[in-house]
Amino acid sequence: MSIVQEFKEFAVKGNVMDLAIGVIIGAAFGKITTSLVEDIMMPLIGAIIGDIDFSNMFIILGTVPEGVDATKYAALKEAGVAMLAYGNFITVVINFLILAIIVFMLVKVMNKMRKTEEAAPAEPSEEVLLLREISSKLSK
Repeated sequence: MSIVQEFKEFAVKGNVMDLAIGVIIGAAFGKITTSLVEDIMMPLIGAIIGDIDFSNMFIILGTVPEGVDATKYAALKEAGVAMLAYGNFITVVINFLILAIIVFMLVKVMNKMRKTEEAAPAEPSEEVLLLREISSKLSK
């Protein structure tokens, strides 16, 4: 078997294709989770805490050039000012926690489904039933 044929067989096996599909869906799911956190949850948390904008929570570590708004994270980042952006970090941590909880729940459901499939006894095939019938008639 040539290397090309071996690679084709490897690449089209179910596990590799499943992994590729999982990565693609995971990337899209990550974007959905990021949007959920940044566009829905963080504004709600900010409103509950007191109208706090987490994206503008930072500590300036470098010098701010003249003409740059020192109160806006985006302007400082564009200017290349060194900052400790702990507000962005909080958002990413919340994003991760939500994603981890969702993945945990999915794995839990999948494990439960596997257990019910394994617990269900498989019905014997026609050949096995026929052999049992022959065996019972021979033993009489």
